[in-house]
Amino acid sequence: MKTLGEKIKSISKLNKLNQTDFSSTIGISQGTLSELEKDKYKPSLETVIALKLNFDIDLDWLLLDEAATFYSGLFQVKLDDLESKLISGFRKLDLGDKQEIEGIVDLKLKRYRDK
Repeated sequence: MKTLGEKIKSISKLNKLNQTDFSSTIGISQGTLSELEKDKYKPSLETVIALKLNFDIDLDWLLLDEAATFYSGLFQVKLDDLESKLISGFRKLDLGDKQEIEGIVDLKLKRYRDK
């Protein structure tokens, strides 16, 4: 299970932002970000809100050690860290790359069905 600091660090890595750009985006100094990532103290409410607004972070995952929640219609699906990372990366791809990934997943699923 990741610490709060590790989760904050993973948000910047997933979004390919260095400490300077990430800290600027969420409205804190680079030094403060470094301290948060090392779990020296907890983020302020303003910082948590900035993470939510700028990166659409699941607050259950960030604050409560829960798996990320994906809402689809009336249903909730819990995502683990790997699934969350894959979805975050997938969203950054262009349509052609997304379709290529879809084809790869379809091939993998077909292998499981054929067993």
